Amino acid sequence: MRIAVEGCMHGDLDNVYKTLQYMETINNYKIDLLLCCGDFQAVRNEKDMESLSVPRKYREMKSFWKYYSGQEVAPIPTIFIGGNHEASNYLWELYYGGWAAPNIYFLGFAGVVKFGNVRIGGLSGIYNARHYHLGHYERAPYNESTIRSVYHVREYDVHKLMQVEEPIDIFLSHDWPCGITDHGNRKELVRYKQHFEKEIQDGTLGSEAAAQLLEKLKPSYWFSAHLHCKFSALVQHGECGPLTRFLALDKCIPGRRFLQVFEIESGPGPFEIQYDQEWLAITRKFNSIFPLTSRSANFGGVQLDMQDCRQWVQSKLENRGAKPFEFARTAPCFDPSKSVSIGAFSENPRNPQTESFLQFLELPYLLDNATESREVPQSPASMNYRGPDADSEEIPIDDVDELEELEEVDDAENKIEKS
Repeated sequence: MRIAVEGCMHGDLDNVYKTLQYMETINNYKIDLLLCCGDFQAVRNEKDMESLSVPRKYREMKSFWKYYSGQEVAPIPTIFIGGNHEASNYLWELYYGGWAAPNIYFLGFAGVVKFGNVRIGGLSGIYNARHYHLGHYERAPYNESTIRSVYHVREYDVHKLMQVEEPIDIFLSHDWPCGITDHGNRKELVRYKQHFEKEIQDGTLGSEAAAQLLEKLKPSYWFSAHLHCKFSALVQHGECGPLTRFLALDKCIPGRRFLQVFEIESGPGPFEIQYDQEWLAITRKFNSIFPLTSRSANFGGVQLDMQDCRQWVQSKLENRGAKPFEFARTAPCFDPSKSVSIGAFSENPRNPQTESFLQFLELPYLLDNATESREVPQSPASMNYRGPDADSEEIPIDDVDELEELEEVDDAENKIEKS
């Protein structure tokens, strides 16, 4: 199986797919799957722009809407995770995963699927210690605070991934696992990204949650993005343990290393996205403690037995099959010939895919539940913590994308066409 991996998409689907098709032509091979490591920007229309955490003057429609509307169809099956520049209102509809557009699959806030017999897991968002132990309390329309916290990784989602026992072939995260620079050429990295040096020395570059998952899951491959540079590492798990090949990639800009194609052993096919039995069992087991306010999850409140969940899910999959539920549109598509009032859009629709998925697992729909204020209570500890959103003279990693966009936005579009 031949797989292409892309760093930060930033909505440039047209250019990435054209590049891959060009690579297929000149190399005389077929790419079976595209993986994207976040900042996908699945923006369907003007309303989705309001949920995109970028400076207002840099909000652009890009090209995802063409694939959502059916004007274009992804030529290669695509799986993506979320980053910190997303249409968060749309991804929340697909919290458990699902088709964001035909042939384009969102892995969910956390998830595992199979493509053929290759097992792919992922964690959306970026790590921020202030919000890590909180629940998913944010709801659209977002304010200036929640638009920047909705994409922060939560302990609940990481805890579910930590329950995975069967081998993972490929794992995706947007930010890098903390400490990964110890396993690669960090001197070369610092020469290219000098402002990373202090965080590398302090051990604060990257995600502590991702580091925990790397140690637990030990996947064969781990791909990331976010920091807009290419960096490779080889992680040896124990003296005689398995190896994880790590690769971070850049964003879709000419002259930058944003794509990698590799081959992985697999069965004969068919190569199609399917639900993963173990992950469905984990989802069923932990859904009863899904934290939907600022309170953290009560992990001691889990009642279901994992083995019972596995057997139950196996029976359901034998009856229905493992193909994901069909794509369904829940919002109007952007029309470049018309100007649409933001007020014309309905707020927080239920996605039929998510409803069908939950009905299949016999779970209640909880995503529109909100029983307390969207604002997070400020404890003394959280007020003193100087995380990525705190006032600081240093460049916060949360805003690395934003800083580079300010430097490059003037000439990026013209250059991409020439790449």
